[in-house]
Amino acid sequence: MSGGGAVSILAGMKIRLVVVLLALAFTSLAGCSVNPATGERSFTGFMSTEDEKRVGAEQHPQLVKQFGGEYNNAQLEAYVQKVGASLAAQTEMPGLNYSFTVLDDELINAFALPGGYVHITRGLLALADNEAEMASVLGHELGHITARHAAQRYSQSMAANIGVGLLGVLGAVAGLPAGTADIAGYGAQAYLQSYSRDQELEADELGIRYMTRAGYDPAAMATFFRKLDAFTALQAALAGSPDAGDRFDIMASHPRTADRVEQAKKLAAAQAVTDGRIDRDRYLAAINGLLYGDAPAQGVRRGRTFAHPGLAIAFEVPPGFVMFNSADQVTARGPEGSLIIFDAAGADEARSVPSMTQYVASVGGGRLRFGDVQPLSVNGMEAATGATRVSTRAGAMDLRLVAIRDGQRIYRLIFITPPGVTASLREGLERTTYSFRRLSPDEAAAIKPLRISVVTVASGDTQQSLAMRMATPLPLETFRVLNGLSASDGLKPGQKVKLVTG
Repeated sequence: MSGGGAVSILAGMKIRLVVVLLALAFTSLAGCSVNPATGERSFTGFMSTEDEKRVGAEQHPQLVKQFGGEYNNAQLEAYVQKVGASLAAQTEMPGLNYSFTVLDDELINAFALPGGYVHITRGLLALADNEAEMASVLGHELGHITARHAAQRYSQSMAANIGVGLLGVLGAVAGLPAGTADIAGYGAQAYLQSYSRDQELEADELGIRYMTRAGYDPAAMATFFRKLDAFTALQAALAGSPDAGDRFDIMASHPRTADRVEQAKKLAAAQAVTDGRIDRDRYLAAINGLLYGDAPAQGVRRGRTFAHPGLAIAFEVPPGFVMFNSADQVTARGPEGSLIIFDAAGADEARSVPSMTQYVASVGGGRLRFGDVQPLSVNGMEAATGATRVSTRAGAMDLRLVAIRDGQRIYRLIFITPPGVTASLREGLERTTYSFRRLSPDEAAAIKPLRISVVTVASGDTQQSLAMRMATPLPLETFRVLNGLSASDGLKPGQKVKLVTG
């Protein structure tokens, strides 16, 4: 027997041993349990119900902080909690200590954490048109909790990690390619980043079940999904890209909205419900005065102007640019993929800066160097600018940084333009630079946020006449989306509609 034969036999024994260990690992950790909502067996072996409660309690405050904190309206919070509790009582886990939190976020979204934590944004409440539509969203999130989707996802992730680790051992003894384990790990991570499409559709089905049991019209889920489609198209139109709806689809990680509408319609038709509740008037009364769009603490957008009352600063972007606001920065998208990013340096960083020219020259930390650095004065504030060119996935891009010191703060405007349009956009971007200014106390105090105003249609009112009272871009289109109207829908005296007013 040759030495090579002995090595081959030894390798074969090791392979069989690893395969046995792999099988034993998944057998001992199978952890299949009966899903309380569906009655089917599912793999939740790495997260018990007690673990779910603990994880939810730990993650809840972090998620609330990440999405703007709780919306400061005790009456609205109590209303949402009451509706949510009525739905939770219809679930297969009515004894869980559920909580329903309204988040101070303009985006249209809702989240569920294991253990009974449901979150819904004020942006979503502004879009919904009645209590039944809100109930469909809360019911969907309850479906994620009762079906234990988070436990399934986490357990699958842990099993994948164990499989990846053992696959690495197997590769070491069997001569598999060195990257095999990494590829498997990447695939597992990519698959487990969000709920699966099947889980989302299952949550829709459970949401229909719970809202029907609570007496709501199940057709409201489909009408809300249609509003989501209309909102996505509106956001694309606001950005000047009507054909780029996918970029603004908040449900991009979910099944296609059209598919969910069709499923919701079929599920609703299958329910033996007569006179299901909509409760539109009660809902509109609850959201009357709801903050719409930017929260003052993050600054507000009015057309092409951004103004921050707390920081007492303002600037204006060029025509053709559309702004998007977040807790960390303001971005403005413009022609040909051009971009403006506005943010501020940290307080410690700002205090350590000897001069703005030195700041711009060194801000990249060695990875990014701005050349041709020049000092500026922007409305009496010390500033500097520099430029460079970088390679990106979209190709070469020109970057210009403008840094402005105002007291103990440094504000940054970054202009990103494709080389072919840099020259044509230069004048507009320079105007943006010199539009940056301090606000007087009276100007800062005069900045008011937008709010939902519920009004009653009077005789002679039309969509067009009411839309003229809207304080938003594309007022008519926004009026229709918020009220679930098509262009051909008429208005009746006494009907209640939502406006956005300053």
